[in-house]
Amino acid sequence: MKIYLAGPEVFLPNAREILDEKISLTRVHGFTPVAPGDLTVAPSLSGREKGLAISAHNEALMLSADVIIANLTPYRGLSADVGTVYELGFMCARGCPAYAFTNVTDGLFERTSAWYGGDVREDAQGQQRGTDGLMLENCGFVDNLMLDGGIESRNGAVIRHEASRERLYTDLTAFQACLAIAARQLLS
Repeated sequence: MKIYLAGPEVFLPNAREILDEKISLTRVHGFTPVAPGDLTVAPSLSGREKGLAISAHNEALMLSADVIIANLTPYRGLSADVGTVYELGFMCARGCPAYAFTNVTDGLFERTSAWYGGDVREDAQGQQRGTDGLMLENCGFVDNLMLDGGIESRNGAVIRHEASRERLYTDLTAFQACLAIAARQLLS
């Protein structure tokens, strides 16, 4: 079975090193890795053309895969990398088994509440709202309810792990836990 490895690791200065480690671990668990970092874009392409080529290539890779493991560690904000979220949705829409991990243990509600400086109030209907009046999801999930819901409805798992700040995107403890669960469920 082929596993698509989704996550913001492609943006790291040591992206190749981290992707190679994830690829190796995926093989150890009996899967064939499909990694979006495995791409060569024509040097003549730039800007929009380059972006469209990368997008098309990654979609082709996802179409070749059977399973996804997505890194939902918050990236440049409160939530997961938007590209990773797209990839997770793409694979769920195909009906593929889905797994995810995050290297922070606080869920979306805790992170969003902290963003409001803890100034979250309950309205007359019992909804938690920030100072701007916007509702906060309070479902206990790692991110938006559609992500956790999509994974759980496909019998997948979402693993939380508290990584050190320095290893937020390089700690593969939770990734390995996802691989072990996927191997038990899909290769047994």
